[in-house]
Amino acid sequence: MSALGSLARHLGHQRWFATTMRLFVPADRLVGRLTKGRVVAFGLVPTLVLTSTGRRSGKPRSNPLLYVPDGDAYVVIGSNWGQQHQPSWTFNLLAQPSAEIDVRGRRIPVRAEQVSGADRDRLFDRLVQEWPAYRTYVERAGGREIKVFRLVPAPAPPQDPR
Repeated sequence: MSALGSLARHLGHQRWFATTMRLFVPADRLVGRLTKGRVVAFGLVPTLVLTSTGRRSGKPRSNPLLYVPDGDAYVVIGSNWGQQHQPSWTFNLLAQPSAEIDVRGRRIPVRAEQVSGADRDRLFDRLVQEWPAYRTYVERAGGREIKVFRLVPAPAPPQDPR
């Protein structure tokens, strides 16, 4: 891990850091698009770009998210930097679990599964190993259970023959 990555993990517990980093999300999306997904989260943590379908708009919505691998699946968390409301992408996945991720420039169709119980606890601990501030975000979330999802690779949807 780089010195900058270690510093970010340390600062991640600070409220001002979470607030500031939320402001960088649009820039992170732009960098991800320009580098075709090869650089996201400024290269500090393992990151994928999740593209889900907006539950109200029906339009594609992309979000850079930290992930940890779990076999051939990818695990993400709806921490929303410890805010007291769920991030909108979690509602999108609950309404339409079929999505796509971009990992280091590779586009992968996935199916989202919200995890619970002992499996959630195990995966949450793995996420905390990668980003220790998640424990702080749980405290800030004011009793909200932070959702954890496993993104399982799925067959690509059939192409429209027209």
